[in-house]
Amino acid sequence: MIDQQRKNHLLIVAIFAMTIVPFMVAWSLRGNTTLINKGTNHGQLIVPPKHLDYHEWHGFDAFSQQNKGELQGHWLIVNIIPKAECVKTCLEAILKTKQLRLMLSKDLPRVRRLVLVLAPLATDYAGQLWLKDSVLWRLKTPDAKDGELLYDKYLQDTAKLDDQMVARLTANEKPELALHSDLLRFQPDNSAVTQIKSVRTDGNLPDGMVFLIDPLGNLMMQYEPGFDPYKVKDDLMHLLRISQIG
Repeated sequence: MIDQQRKNHLLIVAIFAMTIVPFMVAWSLRGNTTLINKGTNHGQLIVPPKHLDYHEWHGFDAFSQQNKGELQGHWLIVNIIPKAECVKTCLEAILKTKQLRLMLSKDLPRVRRLVLVLAPLATDYAGQLWLKDSVLWRLKTPDAKDGELLYDKYLQDTAKLDDQMVARLTANEKPELALHSDLLRFQPDNSAVTQIKSVRTDGNLPDGMVFLIDPLGNLMMQYEPGFDPYKVKDDLMHLLRISQIG
């Protein structure tokens, strides 16, 4: 009887520890953010995280508006187009996030790609951006003739993909699949723009930077232009491993 009481007592203590210890660890990290920064993350942790409400966001196109629900409950890799143009650094960052998501393998369904358009984009101009996002990755494959040369050419916003080049890059593929992009495009409301800009000391969002948003809508990591997609992948894989949501 005494042994059974002792076992019951230890069980109660264990359950209490399982409940309180994680809370104490989280509280400690909240007050000592340097402990987090000493980890393996390659990006800059946003402390405290900025919560974003997607309710007032507008899909840049019909595809994005129809899939607005995908913003909830997923980890988001977020590109920013801060101006009325997306020059080489900006487009290269968008193409890197495409590569990054594909590298996630079995965790790919937990993550979505998102671009936030903060300034008006001409319809034809935007169409070229989304088209390049869909097809330019093929120029990075080993069998692509003049791949690197053409890739660098079409990174310029003045270089337009014509039907002939698109047909060449997507030969023997079904057009509806070849030209499909997983990139969600949204225009955030002014409140969200203010929240995003507030993480920067000068309030300036440079071309080519990237953010991570958790499944609860918290803007929680940022990466400078020229980021290494493999390092972002390391951070994201770590977050996915420890996350119980998304």
